[in-house]
Amino acid sequence: MKGDRVEIVVDAGDTTRTYEVVASRAGRRVETAVRRGVVEVSEVTRNGSVVRTARFMATRVLALVEQPVPREDASEHPLGDDPKVR
Repeated sequence: MKGDRVEIVVDAGDTTRTYEVVASRAGRRVETAVRRGVVEVSEVTRNGSVVRTARFMATRVLALVEQPVPREDASEHPLGDDPKVR
């Protein structure tokens, strides 16, 4: 969903670096995967096509912080009560 964000903190020797991958358009999401010693963070469209990918060596990744956009759940509001209409 637009606004989903993943922050990656990487050990860069004497300092740390922080990278961000953000779902930039509506309908896109951010997915993470760890495969064969590599951390991959990808922005993916609705149909599963990868738009862009950031890859980091797993031994260098210090933190992987997923920050999803708060979503409204339909079960929170009774039927017929639309929170957007006031």
